[in-house]
Amino acid sequence: MKLSKIFGFILFAGVIGNAMAADITLYYSPTCPHCHHARDFIKSELIYVYDELNVEEVNVMETSNRQRFFDTVKKCGYESGGVPVLVIGEKCFQGYGDSMQQDIRNAIEIDLSAEQKKSAESNKKELEKDRQSFVSSHSDRLNAIVDNGAKKKLNKASRDYTNISLFIVMILLVIGLGAVLFKKQK
Repeated sequence: MKLSKIFGFILFAGVIGNAMAADITLYYSPTCPHCHHARDFIKSELIYVYDELNVEEVNVMETSNRQRFFDTVKKCGYESGGVPVLVIGEKCFQGYGDSMQQDIRNAIEIDLSAEQKKSAESNKKELEKDRQSFVSSHSDRLNAIVDNGAKKKLNKASRDYTNISLFIVMILLVIGLGAVLFKKQK
């Protein structure tokens, strides 16, 4: 019985861990000046302040991304297909201006724990105190930004890994269940 509780906890922790991660999907056009400003804000501040932030950039000029963009615009309730469009959880933002920065931060923080918010506040202070040093010591955070083309390749590899992991967990659960049932029969 203890084995099944352990497996249940591992699966639960994995689900909760993924649910607590902040994500932004940024729909942009390479020719849009507001998109460049939004991307700069994300790349120069947000990825450094929020440790768990993941950003997917989707170029709406690529034919393969257009339907997804139109579906997002419709889901967000926008009348026009103007860019940039940022989707953070269930919150959508169309356009970009510096006056939107706090609203974007608030949308990111909705699902963060108190500890994650405290870490973000600490990171923000450190970033403001010595930007160059903080950015260079956290250069790995640039990996939090994935363009849509690269993400498609990663998704296939991730699905393969997830399928193998799920298969292994299922085997372990069956073995654990078998052990519990066998023990009860004795």
